Amino acid sequence: MQNIVPFLWFANEAEEAVNFYVSIFKNSKIERMSRYAEGGPGPVGAVMTVDFQLEGQNFMAVNGGAVSGDGADDTPPRGGIALFVNCETQDEVDRLWDALAVAGKQLPCGWVKDKYGFTWNIVPAGLGDVLGDDDTEKAQRAMKAMLNMKKLDINALRLAANSR
Repeated sequence: MQNIVPFLWFANEAEEAVNFYVSIFKNSKIERMSRYAEGGPGPVGAVMTVDFQLEGQNFMAVNGGAVSGDGADDTPPRGGIALFVNCETQDEVDRLWDALAVAGKQLPCGWVKDKYGFTWNIVPAGLGDVLGDDDTEKAQRAMKAMLNMKKLDINALRLAANSR
């Protein structure tokens, strides 16, 4: 059993978001969905919580509505958590980045904010090796190239590291 499970808070789009995430990540599934009953804080039948997996990692999502308690802020808490995704291939980087960026926002250095407001870092295999090369000049060239990228391209980073 996984002791710590990331919990994603939504105003009211948890079901839609989880279906979206499960559709783009392999080895992913919805395990359980609970719905509001009569007399509950949400509309009868609306999703309350969703237990799901992305790439075998357990998550929970909730339609929690406002969090401020005073009605002044109806924004769920986001921004204090980001999701890091290790990708085996550049094709996987491209597929996930492109899907998450739809109606979202592309950010520098492999970061993308999805349409639900969550931020993801989509990282290709080998990035740590390129940025942590023992040859500090190579590592610095790779870092400089990465700082000018939004979606990371491992081949372009390797070329930059090896250029003179």
